[in-house]
Amino acid sequence: MTWEEFGRLAESLTDAIVRGGRRHELVIGILRGGCPLALMVADRLGARVDFLNIKSYSGIGERSSPTVLSTITEDAAGKDVIIVDDLVDEGATMSFAIDFIGDRYSPKSVETAALFVKPWSKFIPNYHLGVVREWVIFPWELCEFGTEGCKSGVVRARST
Repeated sequence: MTWEEFGRLAESLTDAIVRGGRRHELVIGILRGGCPLALMVADRLGARVDFLNIKSYSGIGERSSPTVLSTITEDAAGKDVIIVDDLVDEGATMSFAIDFIGDRYSPKSVETAALFVKPWSKFIPNYHLGVVREWVIFPWELCEFGTEGCKSGVVRARST
C-alpha cells in the first residue's frame, strides 16, 4: 500500500465516521499502526488526539496477551471517544483497549474504527472499510517486512 492509497482509505473511513452522527471529542490511536490513522481522523474531525501503546505481538505473526506500554494523557472523562487502529486481526487488542479506556478514564461513549478487519476476527469495529484475508503491508512498515527495494536504516530522498 502506498501513502496515497492510505490517504484515500483514511478519508473514506473518516467519511463513514462522520455519517455515523456522533461528534467525537477525542481520537485514540493504538500504536503503532493506529498512529497515522488517528492523526488523519482527528484532523478531519477537529478532535483532540492521543495514543495508547499496546503490545500484542512478540514477533511477526506471534501473538501475546495485550499489555499496555504507555497510556493516554488527554482527559477522556465524560467525552465521546473513538479508538482507531489500522487493522483488526483477531480483535483482542481492540477489545482490550475498549475495556482499558472505559475502566480507567470513564468516557461518555467509546466507538471503534479500523481500515480493515480479518474474516476470523472476534471483534468488529463500529466503522471499517472492508474485510481482508491477505497480509496488508502499510507504508510505515515497508522495511519491517523486507519489501523489495527497501534497505533497513537507509534513508532515500527522492529527486525532484
